[in-house]
Amino acid sequence: MRHTAFLAALLMTACGPTQVNTPRANLAVEESWYEEAVQQLIQLNREAEALLRGGKTEQTAALITKGQPLMTRLLSVQRPTLAAVEASSDLDELYGRMLLSNRHYGWARLLFQKNLARWTNWRPQTAETARRREIAKGHIAECDRLMVN
Repeated sequence: MRHTAFLAALLMTACGPTQVNTPRANLAVEESWYEEAVQQLIQLNREAEALLRGGKTEQTAALITKGQPLMTRLLSVQRPTLAAVEASSDLDELYGRMLLSNRHYGWARLLFQKNLARWTNWRPQTAETARRREIAKGHIAECDRLMVN
């Protein structure tokens, strides 16, 4: 009988909540590499934007490709910073615009939809997130218009 009571107590404690020592949830954004990566992506976006405006799509594509791993690393943290999400959004927008100029409307639309979802779900909503959301909607409408024609 004592074994049964002991076994029941053991099972009840094993199924109960456990004490977990959780470190602060978002330590990665406080590390030096994170801000450096954000700044690198912002600079890369500026260079790619200038190249795209100059019609140099191959060089733009190379920079966009170079930025993809940075974007992935920045967004892989639990709660990316607004600056990281903006830089990632800018890279996606550049890629979408480049695809649009190359008449890859479906792929471009997909990237613009990604930005629309990103800014629709961002909290807290601000004037800037609303502006970015409207830009994404405009790009999607442009894709739709071009796909029909």
